Amino acid sequence: MNLQQSNGSPRNLVVTEDPAEFGFDAARLERIGERFDSYVQGGQITGYSVAVGRGGEPAWVKYSGIRDKEAGLPIEQDTVFRLYSMTKPVTAVAAMMLWEEGKFELTDPIAQYIPSFANGRVFVKGTATAPITVPSREPIRIWHLLAHMAGMSYGFLHSTPVDLMYRQKGYEWGAPDVDLAQACDDWASLPLLFEPGAEWCYSVGTDVIGRLVEVVSGMTLSEFFHSRIFTPLGMSETGFGARPEQVDRLAALYVPSGPTKQATRFDAFGAAALTHNPKFLSGGGGLVGTLGDYFRFQQMLSGAGEVDGVRLLAPRTVERMAANHLPNNGDLETCGRPLFAETNFSGVGFGLAVSTTINPTATRTSGSVGDFGWGGAASTWMLVDPIEDLTVTFMTQLLPSSTHPFRTQLRQAVYQAIID
Repeated sequence: MNLQQSNGSPRNLVVTEDPAEFGFDAARLERIGERFDSYVQGGQITGYSVAVGRGGEPAWVKYSGIRDKEAGLPIEQDTVFRLYSMTKPVTAVAAMMLWEEGKFELTDPIAQYIPSFANGRVFVKGTATAPITVPSREPIRIWHLLAHMAGMSYGFLHSTPVDLMYRQKGYEWGAPDVDLAQACDDWASLPLLFEPGAEWCYSVGTDVIGRLVEVVSGMTLSEFFHSRIFTPLGMSETGFGARPEQVDRLAALYVPSGPTKQATRFDAFGAAALTHNPKFLSGGGGLVGTLGDYFRFQQMLSGAGEVDGVRLLAPRTVERMAANHLPNNGDLETCGRPLFAETNFSGVGFGLAVSTTINPTATRTSGSVGDFGWGGAASTWMLVDPIEDLTVTFMTQLLPSSTHPFRTQLRQAVYQAIID
């Protein structure tokens, strides 16, 4: 694989072959840059980086714009980005590695490992201050958490009284001054939105999985990630928060402002990534990393759990992660609550911490049956397409991810360039 790295320096993506060797039309690939450069030129984002891979190799890579508008610093191969929810697939891989070792069953109630989740209750009506709840009939099982079917929520969804209860405890974006164990106990004290397994709702469930990894491995989540995933894969630039030597390379965070959605710096929120190995190790959204590092992680998934002789998972485990776990093979339109715009709902199912395409025609965009991936709150995105032997990695720093249709436009621009 043409990813160069030496003396602990950031992993650099190097394209050494003509795109035609990978089945791409070179001129059509340039349409990706043309489309996203227009966002930079229009001031909607300050910069981005993108890598298109095929056959385990980088086929097309582009770095464009600046990572810090105020300082005039460019996006480069070693620029560090907030991954936010692109942390979730990493946490799922960690959990499935332990699952392969027989440390737990996916059907185990999470209360076997985190006792505070015993005796859950389901919200039926009322308000955040006067909720009416009933005992849950079904325990939260580990697969429910990975598939966002546990009945848990996020405070930032702002849709139900339960969401408000998360915010009242300090869990809107991130967490108060607590560690992961305490956060899980706090969430366990809140009512569920629905019976576990009945519906889909984006939630802190992957953070709970991060705590499961800690409990069954005896390591902190950071220690497990570094010893079992990042070091074996050579992902030296990825971790919980920026290390001191990475701070100058960390892209600034922006939000849209005004009718033309000009990218406006948002240090009040972005500053959280300046704390390396924070107290709260969020398996749902705490990692930072580079384009090259995450590309490497995707090649492991695209390689059915193995890359360059390093195997983290068995092929059938990756296949199971990417399979649709929604009831009756339904899509998010039928099984999910229409609250969250991180992905299309029609034709899209959900696996273990990744969305998966089950009907490309219904999505009204490009893709293949079984392609899978996920994105982050700052508009980052990753895709793995086993049928096309394709990966796409996109990095920028614009919050929220629903501001612009980056993901559908990137899908369209990548797939129209495939000519083999």
